[in-house]
Amino acid sequence: MVRIIKNNSVFPLVAFAISVLLYGCSDGCSNKISDIHISSPGGNAMKIEVDVNTTENLDVSVQYWPKSNHKQISSTLVTPAGKTHKVILTNLKPLQEYGYRIVTSKENCSSVSKEYSFTTLDYPMWLKDIFKVICPDTTVLPQNFRQGYQMVFRRETPGILFFLNAGGNIVWYHQVNGTGFKDAHFTKDNTILALLGTEDYQTSYGNEILELTLTGDTVFHLKKGQADFKQTIHHEVLLNDQNQVVTICCEERILDLRARGGKEADTVKSDGILVMDKTGKQIWKWTVFDTLNPVDDKNIVKDKSDWMHANCLNYDTDGNYLLSFYNNGQIWKIDVKTGKVIWKFGKGGDFEMPANGVFDNSHAVHINALNQLMLFDNGTSKLLSRTLAFRLDEKNKKATLELNIPLPTELYSERMGSAFMVSDSTVLNSCSKKNTVVLTNHQGRYLWLLRTGFMPYRAEFIPAEKLMPYIQAFR
Repeated sequence: MVRIIKNNSVFPLVAFAISVLLYGCSDGCSNKISDIHISSPGGNAMKIEVDVNTTENLDVSVQYWPKSNHKQISSTLVTPAGKTHKVILTNLKPLQEYGYRIVTSKENCSSVSKEYSFTTLDYPMWLKDIFKVICPDTTVLPQNFRQGYQMVFRRETPGILFFLNAGGNIVWYHQVNGTGFKDAHFTKDNTILALLGTEDYQTSYGNEILELTLTGDTVFHLKKGQADFKQTIHHEVLLNDQNQVVTICCEERILDLRARGGKEADTVKSDGILVMDKTGKQIWKWTVFDTLNPVDDKNIVKDKSDWMHANCLNYDTDGNYLLSFYNNGQIWKIDVKTGKVIWKFGKGGDFEMPANGVFDNSHAVHINALNQLMLFDNGTSKLLSRTLAFRLDEKNKKATLELNIPLPTELYSERMGSAFMVSDSTVLNSCSKKNTVVLTNHQGRYLWLLRTGFMPYRAEFIPAEKLMPYIQAFR
């Protein structure tokens, strides 16, 4: 007899069988489960945790399916051999009944338990109807977009990160209580790397770094104050090739600004790049103050509380940094080892700018799949936001404008925003100030539009294969 344990405090809607009948090998693989515990982590309506204890070292996995369709069977990854096993079931829908069974194995022996059932929780009331899709003609959507997902996140408390399908349906989410998702990226390791910040931290500023797996497990979690993590970070958190954390950090200096009409001891706040390992040990650091003297800026007294305002950090194809600044409309390329500024691109920069290519402010700067420098131009001087992409001739300091996609005037976003390629002919834009994510063609005509119940700082497109097997197309 196997004990089935339920946690009423967090999972009140689960129905359980009261015993397990195992079948399979006759040499001892069967009847080795001592108890099963089932719960909903954090009350999440789309994830179930199954904890299985066995009397000897076995491999364990779980098969599960909607009760309404026994052919839609999902199977979790196999846990390593042991006596205690935590298995997370994803790809679930709220308020739906599922069947499941435990598979145990050892060498060439395998056993399958009797079927159990559970019913998932419902969404919290405030999550219902938080997204609305407008798409007059789904046939114009690229196939990878129809099959893939969009990642958006809520910066307010409680923070929630969502994966949505093309229908605007939530297919995965993760909630953090007492803090918000200020920024997040889907990494090359198929994890989620996020900057978190409490309500004490404005907009895109935070004091925690969290990496999550698609089962919701924590890879690592750093908080300000640990090791060398002493500074507030903002706008960006990345991984480098050494699996280290790369961030934009807040920097300040007390300087004599009397030459510009300021005080003898004035505080100037600006930005830096901070690289840490996952224990919080500082590996490398660079600051704007290493390159520029604030006293040389005639507007420094006016801008001293947010001088430069770096808002995006990324990598060029050669591994060096690309750092964008909102206040001066420039993007800098910075040597990843020495911190030397290799070039400046944009207003007053080193490149000959093409007609129609001058941008006011830039967000979400990156090198796209076509090896173009791509960005979201807020367009504050024209009250028109655009997606721009450039081909850069670094040797001769010339830029060719290859994409100039104006968004409809009603989607103008003077702050924040992002633009990422979905296909060779479509771009996914986050128009943050309009609570809107929109897929456009290269003429700026929107093909798909998502209204959100919060301000989406960025929206990333995630191909379907990146989320397998945790999210599958049958949903």
